[in-house]
Amino acid sequence: MTHQELIPHLFRTEFSKITAVLCRRFGVGHIEVAEDIASETFMLAIETWTYNKIPENPTAWLYAVAKNKAKNHLTRQHIFTDKVKPNLTPQEVTTAEIDIDLSEQNIADSQLQMLFAICHPAIPLESQIGLALRILCGFGIDEIANAFLTSKETTNKRLFRAREKLRIEKIPIAFPGENEINNRIDAVLTTLYLLFNEGYYSESKEAVVQEELCQEAMRLCRLLIANPRTNTPPVNALMALMCFHASRLKARKGQNGELVLYDNQDETLWNQELITSGAIYLKEASQGTRISKYHFEASIAYWHTIKEDTKEKWGNILQLYNQLMQLEYSPIAALNRTYALAKANGKEAAIIEAEKLKLTDNHFYFVLLGELYKGIDHTKAKSHLEQALALAKTSTDKRTIQRSIDLL
Repeated sequence: MTHQELIPHLFRTEFSKITAVLCRRFGVGHIEVAEDIASETFMLAIETWTYNKIPENPTAWLYAVAKNKAKNHLTRQHIFTDKVKPNLTPQEVTTAEIDIDLSEQNIADSQLQMLFAICHPAIPLESQIGLALRILCGFGIDEIANAFLTSKETTNKRLFRAREKLRIEKIPIAFPGENEINNRIDAVLTTLYLLFNEGYYSESKEAVVQEELCQEAMRLCRLLIANPRTNTPPVNALMALMCFHASRLKARKGQNGELVLYDNQDETLWNQELITSGAIYLKEASQGTRISKYHFEASIAYWHTIKEDTKEKWGNILQLYNQLMQLEYSPIAALNRTYALAKANGKEAAIIEAEKLKLTDNHFYFVLLGELYKGIDHTKAKSHLEQALALAKTSTDKRTIQRSIDLL
């Protein structure tokens, strides 16, 4: 792997870890300082690795540089005198041996505690999620803006206000009490859900699948499961959902990077180990009385790991969508329900339901209508697909839609 490939990969996996540890060490009022040190570390990697040999252990190199930069900052700035020095032993003060702990356990603790600090009720939900995506997942401003369908300027303002709120409220980077954990866990799960979706299907990148983002979401979710205080049924349900979807990642991408739709996927490429893991997590999720949207979505995803088109399969998926829609409506869920309705009860019934949705700013809506009208009304099928083509944002989507039009 060249440095051009390695550095973006490490940025995705290590930037958030370094930032979380430094935020915990410096305090929530110095988030931007932590981000700056992490960014400077990667800038130095770009400068050094471009002209010199990549180190044998690139991650250890990044951690060593980040530690040194953090120590230098602490000794230079008032943070050392005001916040750190009172907690140091006399020997530490004398030798200036300030510990920056980038061990695996401290990284895990720091990231979870940072997640819960960010997801404080004093901060609006969208700002919570945006800040978590930025600090803990290494998202760029463009990616966050696309995830929320907002401008870069709006996103920057939200992140600034969220940081200020954390600083003004002096919210500690620590696990909250039991009741507070229950209050904030939904925002944490929403963050991980959005992160996984950005990897599973991204409108902000030309690549149809970004597996690293999916893996990062699953890693953070496993941290929640590994901690007894956050190992709850909804967390396990979300993990099951991720496993079922991730099991089909390789099959969703064609040889030329194009999106392969579900009906055309090669079942032999599905990861059976992940499907088995998903079933185990879904069983764990059934322990308890609370049913979340992740329970329904995970159950729907489970049925999609069975390739055969049977009446039982699509009837079950349709009923699960009906229950999901009662619990929490979303346009995407409504679209997917209509597809299941077509499979279970026929295209004519699905067309009636689909046209009621009127999601005229969503290219998936017109893709669905185009598919439903195939074999029923050639002119309408083509018209809807052409509208989808006009609305599609990525070249991958445009190629996939154009291929459907060419096949009519």
